[in-house]
Amino acid sequence: MSSLEELVGKAKMLHSEGRSTSQIADELSLSAETVTWLLTQQKGSEAPKDVLIDWSAISGHADMLKDSALMMIKRYYYSLDDNGEDYCPPEVVIGIAHSGIPLATLIAAEENCLFTMFHPKKHAAGEHPAGSLNSSFAEVANKNCIIVDDVITSGNTVTETVSYIKSHGGNPVAILVLFNKLGIKEVDGVPLISLVMIERID
Repeated sequence: MSSLEELVGKAKMLHSEGRSTSQIADELSLSAETVTWLLTQQKGSEAPKDVLIDWSAISGHADMLKDSALMMIKRYYYSLDDNGEDYCPPEVVIGIAHSGIPLATLIAAEENCLFTMFHPKKHAAGEHPAGSLNSSFAEVANKNCIIVDDVITSGNTVTETVSYIKSHGGNPVAILVLFNKLGIKEVDGVPLISLVMIERID
């Protein structure tokens, strides 16, 4: 996106197609607060402090997507070396819907691990939405798990995922993301490892 007008247009187009604020936020890699502002553009209101990440030049090409996934798992191993931590071999790689799924699939194939996907509650329908693992794929109980997503913005989705995995008997050993917009290094005691740390300097 080259301008604010284009971003507003994209958000409104996705909204007109029936996407929820959280779904639009996922697709545009923005916070839900920013998407709400884009959709309403209330007079006198200041735009939330956010950073747009458009990595479609990479994500649209399977070979570059694979390269990105390989860099993510290498970054995990380098972080263990840097911190002097014991190697904890992953047994299940969990992709957070939607953008984390292809990255997690590629990492699982590279590492010869099991694979599953997590659907956060923001994607669930009904009066009482809840997150869930897709039962068609691997189980997490008694397994060392790596959680994968493209961008961490507010941290709500990865926090929900970590909590769900722990409550279902899994052992999350790391969270891997391409872009860290939150500036944190762990979620509920689980190391968060990113390829790119993004910080605003105001």
